[in-house]
Amino acid sequence: MKLDVQTLAAKKSGSVTLDKAVFGCEPRKDILHRMVRYQLAKRRSGTHFVQERGDVKKTTKRIGSQKGGGTARHGNGSVSQFRGGGKAHGPRVRDHSHSLPKKVRAMALRHALSAKAGSGEIIILDDAVMKAAKTADLKKSLAKLGLENALLISGSSVDENFSKAARNIPNFDVLPSQGANVYDILRRHTLVLTKQAVSDLEARLSKGAGA
Repeated sequence: MKLDVQTLAAKKSGSVTLDKAVFGCEPRKDILHRMVRYQLAKRRSGTHFVQERGDVKKTTKRIGSQKGGGTARHGNGSVSQFRGGGKAHGPRVRDHSHSLPKKVRAMALRHALSAKAGSGEIIILDDAVMKAAKTADLKKSLAKLGLENALLISGSSVDENFSKAARNIPNFDVLPSQGANVYDILRRHTLVLTKQAVSDLEARLSKGAGA
């Protein structure tokens, strides 16, 4: 697949041929779904906690008589039926993450890139470098490129001025090539790659690409 390379000024600056093994797969929704669930599960802190019956400090004295009270036969006041009692089967501190094979994760990233390429939602930039960290200038450049909701993946590092200028722009994210991931790619309408990012991703994902 051959795509035009543009500058930040929306001018043509050559072309690039995308590796079919990385950008030409047939996207599988099940693989993408598994990867998104894997990423979101890893992000959960798992620190939610409530006091259960054994955690509540209350009297263990029996509430009322066993018989003749006309109500249920309650034991102590730490049960969930009473005010101040513990919650039954509440959330506990735990790790929500689960395993996913490395090959499946790599396949999911290839499929996410292929989905964007297949739907024509990829733009290739010559470079993402700015002389000054001015958000207004970057907004003008993005408007020329027709970008309103996008993820830009740069090379091994993101230009400092570009990163600072992009901070206050809504619906626009910037990542280095090592940070490219399925969730962030799918959550934005357009994927913007620098030539260096294309090179890095192809080097990273072309090995063992068989799906």
